[in-house]
Amino acid sequence: MTADPHGELPTGFLADGPDEPVVMLNLLRFTDGGRARYQQYAKAFATTVAPRYGVEVVYAGDGDDALVAAAGQQWDAVLLVRYPTRRAFSQMIADPAYQQIAHLRREALRDAVLQPTRPWGRTPRDDSRQP
Repeated sequence: MTADPHGELPTGFLADGPDEPVVMLNLLRFTDGGRARYQQYAKAFATTVAPRYGVEVVYAGDGDDALVAAAGQQWDAVLLVRYPTRRAFSQMIADPAYQQIAHLRREALRDAVLQPTRPWGRTPRDDSRQP
């Protein structure tokens, strides 16, 4: 399981408007004791990397009992994080300051989803990805 982005991002990520803002959906499942570790990561992220790249946490909350979901789709936490551009996200994850704290995120999570979103009405550059 990959808990955080590293290495090369999918080619479509930057091709889909590198200078456009992006909101990332984060779905998180913590390891035993992981919530405290994730809070360490969040504090370090907020005081070091986020200001440098103009990152804004739009929403952060705990997962509640799912009303409609298949088995195994229960999440401990959900975050919506806005990046000023897709390029800024790409640069941020390559930044040594981010790499120094990324281990806290990895150690905190048993499972994670990190999914870029786009506003409704904005067409992706690759029409094959449309539903």
